[in-house]
Amino acid sequence: MIHPKNSKMEGKLYLVPTPIGNLEDITFRAVRILKEADVILAEDTRTSAPLLKHFGIDKKAYSHHQHNEHKATSEIVKFLKEGKNVALISDAGTPAISDPGFFLVREALKNDLQVECLPGATAFVPALVNSGLPTDAFVFEGFLPVKKGRQTKFKKLAEEERTIILYESPHRLLKTLTEFAEYLGEDRQASVSRELTKMFEETVRGTLLEIKKHFENNVLKGEFVICIAGAELKSLKKDKYE
Repeated sequence: MIHPKNSKMEGKLYLVPTPIGNLEDITFRAVRILKEADVILAEDTRTSAPLLKHFGIDKKAYSHHQHNEHKATSEIVKFLKEGKNVALISDAGTPAISDPGFFLVREALKNDLQVECLPGATAFVPALVNSGLPTDAFVFEGFLPVKKGRQTKFKKLAEEERTIILYESPHRLLKTLTEFAEYLGEDRQASVSRELTKMFEETVRGTLLEIKKHFENNVLKGEFVICIAGAELKSLKKDKYE
């Protein structure tokens, strides 16, 4: 249970994952924390309002996004020091994973305040697991740079031996797949998932070229997760029996 408030006890910052599509994916604990929290912070209150209403959480959410998080954090830290419990949610998935949250967590820890992240939905884990690519070692890149540093990033990822995971928007998907095919090779194995947990969920597996051709002729809607096989080892170990 959330600890009771008193003048001598500091509050706790809770990072609460929310469904990435299917509302059934929220946990009982997440709903309880949101109901008990003194303050709910949301990336977009217009998105969070229907979610809170659906689960009977009759509480106003306050905006906390990339454009105001630096300014608002000092006030939130003050709330925590006063003994208020604060719950942070993003539009979908786990806060701070390609979403606001990192800065607030860092500042709370700098002030020796309690921080707890609940387990729950995040898009890249199911995308990786159902990709068929190695899951024992992987690197999550979030969103690639749009302009500055983009070419450098592709060159670096071309040498990456772990499975590569990243997010991409519909209007940049084909460009990104084209660039990956250029830097990593058209025959590199990959998997692209979209609309995870939703009615039109889709996962396309194959080479980068095959996947690119698929999406050139099909719907480009929803949020996309790209998983790409890591590079093969550049040098093979000699067989000790040779």
